[in-house]
Amino acid sequence: MSVTAPDRVSTSALDRYFRISERGSTVTQEIRGGLATFFTMAYIVVLNPLIIGTVPDGTGEFLAGGDLQVIAAVTALVAGVMTILMGAVANYPLALATGLGLNAFVAYGVASLDGMTWADAMGLVVLEGLIILVLVLTGFREAVFRAIPAQLKVAISVGIGLFITIIGLVDAGVVRKPASGPVPVELGVGGFLAGWPTLVFVVGLFTIAALLTMGVRGAILYGIVTATALAILLEAVFSIGGQTPDGANPTGWSLNAPALPESIVQVPDFSLLGQFSLLGSFSAIGATAVFLLVFTLMLADFFDTMGTMVAVGAEAGLLDEEGNPPNTRRILVVDSLAAAAGGAAGVSSNTSYIESTAGVGEGARTGLASIVTGVLFLLATFLSPLVSVVPHEAATPALVIVGFLMMQQVTGIDWDDLEIAIPAFLTIVIMPFTYSITAGIGVGFVAYVLLKVVKGKAGAVHPLMWLVAGLFLVYFGIDPIRGWLGV
Repeated sequence: MSVTAPDRVSTSALDRYFRISERGSTVTQEIRGGLATFFTMAYIVVLNPLIIGTVPDGTGEFLAGGDLQVIAAVTALVAGVMTILMGAVANYPLALATGLGLNAFVAYGVASLDGMTWADAMGLVVLEGLIILVLVLTGFREAVFRAIPAQLKVAISVGIGLFITIIGLVDAGVVRKPASGPVPVELGVGGFLAGWPTLVFVVGLFTIAALLTMGVRGAILYGIVTATALAILLEAVFSIGGQTPDGANPTGWSLNAPALPESIVQVPDFSLLGQFSLLGSFSAIGATAVFLLVFTLMLADFFDTMGTMVAVGAEAGLLDEEGNPPNTRRILVVDSLAAAAGGAAGVSSNTSYIESTAGVGEGARTGLASIVTGVLFLLATFLSPLVSVVPHEAATPALVIVGFLMMQQVTGIDWDDLEIAIPAFLTIVIMPFTYSITAGIGVGFVAYVLLKVVKGKAGAVHPLMWLVAGLFLVYFGIDPIRGWLGV
């Protein structure tokens, strides 16, 4: 077999450190995978500032004084550092960045509370990350992960596949919430596909599908590049523009218009680093409210990462017979540090990204791909104008295709055994229908324990599964509990 120049490097110390050949990969595959992961999640550099930079805290102040470029630069910086750490320490093809959902909760459910400042809110994020780190170092988090039945882990992976599929379809505007009517979602605008951005998505999707069918390596990355080039051309010719909050341009680009930037490089401003108050929230809202908010953040972060690392490992063929990835504790340590680091940097909790499966779909099997992705995020702190060139409509076809690849694992569930099949089914469907990995895992766990009890097999349930199911019951009932406690 002939080897290309980059692949000859795989015989070196680089290969031994990352175990590239051992995992059936090459340096070329890892670089390509790292690029694909970056381009499918680079949107967070644009989107995170729009979420946390446009909401006033409880005192009426905006994060970073409302300077979205500062938030974008620090978002990219933390994502780059923590993703490189994941690759170097855990040797896993997993990228990290500010968590979507978590950042919205921090903005609307924490920072906006009366008397809270953004520094207080980020202090809570740091506190949550440190608590999870302690749970990892004591072995508790890993023990919980190993207590989960293998077929439920498969269900988590399949559910995430459907989840990222609907994320891709919604972000591309193919699936939308209708202006009126009895149905919660519809196809395109008014039940029809319309607009040039939708064409970009369709071209990207079928380009990737066709290349995959023909066995072309780099299919996902080529599809993203092709769709982006088409998007730039269409915007230049037709001046499509972005969607507006008042709905005046429903067929515009969903997040950013893909025009070539006037300037490619700009000096980043990292002044947001260190803008947090670890214990300031206690005096602002009281200890009970702090406990409930940290609990909510922690449970969401705790299980989101578990689901993501299982899904990535399953797609990459890295899981053992019990569904556990290699270096589980290292992965969880880095992820916990990332949560705290995101808070300390003032950009909200950083967590593992399911978009990493796009890189795995390109052949990534080791932490070298994560290092490539991390370096690109660091470059993005200087090249943020370039990052905004790739529109959602060009990147999201990759999520749909990866969703298909992950769906293939559904055959690993025994659908004739209702004790596991019903919890697995609930796990799979709740994730996309609630837009929450945590909710899907929680419902599946509670259903699993309940059905075991009904069948008279309570003794077969691992003690940690009992504990986690109980915690999820508290999680699902957190609002009435807060009401009873008067917080």
